[in-house]
Amino acid sequence: MSVRVRMAPSPTGEYHIGHIRTVLYNWAFAKKEEGTFVIRIEDTDRERFVEGAADRILAVISLYGLDWDEGPNKGGSFGPYTQSKRLDLYKDYAENLVEQGDAYYCFCTKERLSDLRKQQREQGIPPKYDKKCLGLSKDAVKERLEAGESHVIRLNVPENRDITFSDVVYGDITVNTNDIDDQVLLKSDGFPTYHLAVVIDDHLMEITHIMRGMDWIPSTPKHVLLYEAFGWDLPIYAHLPNIKELGGSKKLSKRFGSVYAIEFLKEGYLSEALLNFLMFLGWNPGTEKEIYTLEEFIEDFSLEDVHKTDLVAFDRKKLLWMNGQYIRNLETKDLWQKLKEWSERFEIDLGVGEISEEYILQALSLVQTRMKLLPDFMERTTYFFKEPEIPVELLTKYAKSPERTKEILEKFIDLYEGVKEWSVEILDQTSHELIEKHDYSPKEAFMTVRVAISGRKATPPLFDMLGLIGKEKSVNRLKESLKLLE
Repeated sequence: MSVRVRMAPSPTGEYHIGHIRTVLYNWAFAKKEEGTFVIRIEDTDRERFVEGAADRILAVISLYGLDWDEGPNKGGSFGPYTQSKRLDLYKDYAENLVEQGDAYYCFCTKERLSDLRKQQREQGIPPKYDKKCLGLSKDAVKERLEAGESHVIRLNVPENRDITFSDVVYGDITVNTNDIDDQVLLKSDGFPTYHLAVVIDDHLMEITHIMRGMDWIPSTPKHVLLYEAFGWDLPIYAHLPNIKELGGSKKLSKRFGSVYAIEFLKEGYLSEALLNFLMFLGWNPGTEKEIYTLEEFIEDFSLEDVHKTDLVAFDRKKLLWMNGQYIRNLETKDLWQKLKEWSERFEIDLGVGEISEEYILQALSLVQTRMKLLPDFMERTTYFFKEPEIPVELLTKYAKSPERTKEILEKFIDLYEGVKEWSVEILDQTSHELIEKHDYSPKEAFMTVRVAISGRKATPPLFDMLGLIGKEKSVNRLKESLKLLE
């Protein structure tokens, strides 16, 4: 059997980070099994359809470094890969189900259905269609269809029958048909519901394995009934745990941070780090290893190691830590390339002006180990590229008095103006000689100079910073800081 898996995004908005996790699992499984990964656009929910969302979904999947073998922009032998272009197909299959008695026309109005649900809730009964239209004669149905009466086609769910299907992750699952509604298969606008379209497309596109969120488990018995009605073999199911906030019991919430895939990229997370983090949201190799390349994940991934739970925790602190690891491990020139691509993609000013790339790379190398997100570059390097604002309160914080602060600045101005070889080593040596001579503590002297040069209390090593900024700018900044105390 040649493995074929699919991901079927619905263009109803931005793509969720959890969907990228599911794409990753499908993609890796296909790669490992030397199979085919298909993307299919399920755009049959016209009430929630968002123009342009499909293109953005495909784009963000690509930005995460994942691709597909068949689907939009790729083609394949089973197209079209957009459901709105397959409507006649769904209509024919739905009508065949009616002829077989496995589905029926329903002419009930929205008002009647609303009243029915209300009555059932008041009686403590789970809302479910009462099969009223199943009793219509063929002649009555024909007459109402010819009159152009609005209608849908519903699945005719048999009564009191156990439906059992096997799931690679959760084992055998059994649901009684009394708990299954007569699901609408074809809507009044001619569009299929998810349940009809997904079964038809998965079969016709020869999908062998279906990996999706475990919230689809309650729908799977409906799909099993459809496979049976069509006389088709079931695919292999593997339902994946959904993602929740760390310490919570519900799915990701914007109250705690980003939830959409594109948002994480805009915030400055690297796609490689995000994918590495997502690998562990529902899967574990059983080792202590935490940093994985895609190639290593493909080799180690197996459905048998997927977690048997309904929710897995999305630890935002762990993601931030992992992103920092990836940033630190990049070659500085490669990190700069990613910064440029990120700034261009999201129209973000890196704040470097017309400075030479050699200088930028030196500044970046000084802060790289302190970065956890790409925007940290601007936050931690701004004083390398433009004159900083110096908070007087911070400038005078480390010496014993404002007078002593002035004295320290004056001594370092005199020292640095006389330095002939502006190097990190010479600056380090002469600066330490100065503080020993005048009995300044390293903290009060060097923190005062640090603030005077950068406006910050936290920077790369002081003499590395001075060495890069250069003699003229460094001395000028010390003088400007001194003026603030006059």
